[in-house]
Amino acid sequence: MIGIYFSGTGNTKYCINRFLEKLGENEHSFPIEDKLAVKAVAEYNEIVFAYPVYYSNIPKIVRDFIEDNRTLWQGKRVFIIVTMGLFSGDGAGVSARLFKKFGAEISGGLHLKMPDCIGDVSLLKKPPAENIKTIEQATRKIDNATQHFRNGNPPREGLSVFHRIAGMFGQRLYFGRKVNDYAALPNINDEKCIGCGICERLCPMENIKVRNGKALSGNRCTMCYRCFSECPKQAITIIGKKVIVQYKFDDRTI
Repeated sequence: MIGIYFSGTGNTKYCINRFLEKLGENEHSFPIEDKLAVKAVAEYNEIVFAYPVYYSNIPKIVRDFIEDNRTLWQGKRVFIIVTMGLFSGDGAGVSARLFKKFGAEISGGLHLKMPDCIGDVSLLKKPPAENIKTIEQATRKIDNATQHFRNGNPPREGLSVFHRIAGMFGQRLYFGRKVNDYAALPNINDEKCIGCGICERLCPMENIKVRNGKALSGNRCTMCYRCFSECPKQAITIIGKKVIVQYKFDDRTI
């Protein structure tokens, strides 16, 4: 078994690694931007695949990874882990339909609520104590799911027709198109930017370049919030117009 994931601020990385750890078989995981991820998919028949959902949809970078490697999914067994700030409906189902289209079998799905990473919109912001509680609840749910997985009865969250309807009318019908394509983002404040290059190094899309001491954004943003969360001068926004809070999973208390 191998783990493949996409993680913006660390939530999803924590969840898949916890899941693999609790299975107790020394499994490894790779981010989808790592060249070893494709090799791992080719070599292993059982895969845990994890990602965050945006607007009850999968990030564009995740969709591209699945589609670009379509020939590798035939005959694979895929268990899907989804992280979310609130509710996704069929967050696991969106990718499950793609995997099945390319010949994979879906062994189950797990939805995990984690602290919201969208730090330039105030809607879902929680105090530190609530974020810690959310992480603890997710951890218990992961541990319980691994027990069921070992017993041959893995959870199947987000995979039913009911979940699909909930996801469609919950968010995707209204906002899901925002992640169907890459965006001309992020927004970078030239007055605050010091050209440190952190955002350029972190961007999984190579969408940010530092030129003449200033960071410049392109049109291939997948809205992962890595650059936003790591900018030391809070010079970057994605959806909103100002930085409210920067969140990284390692902080836990933010």
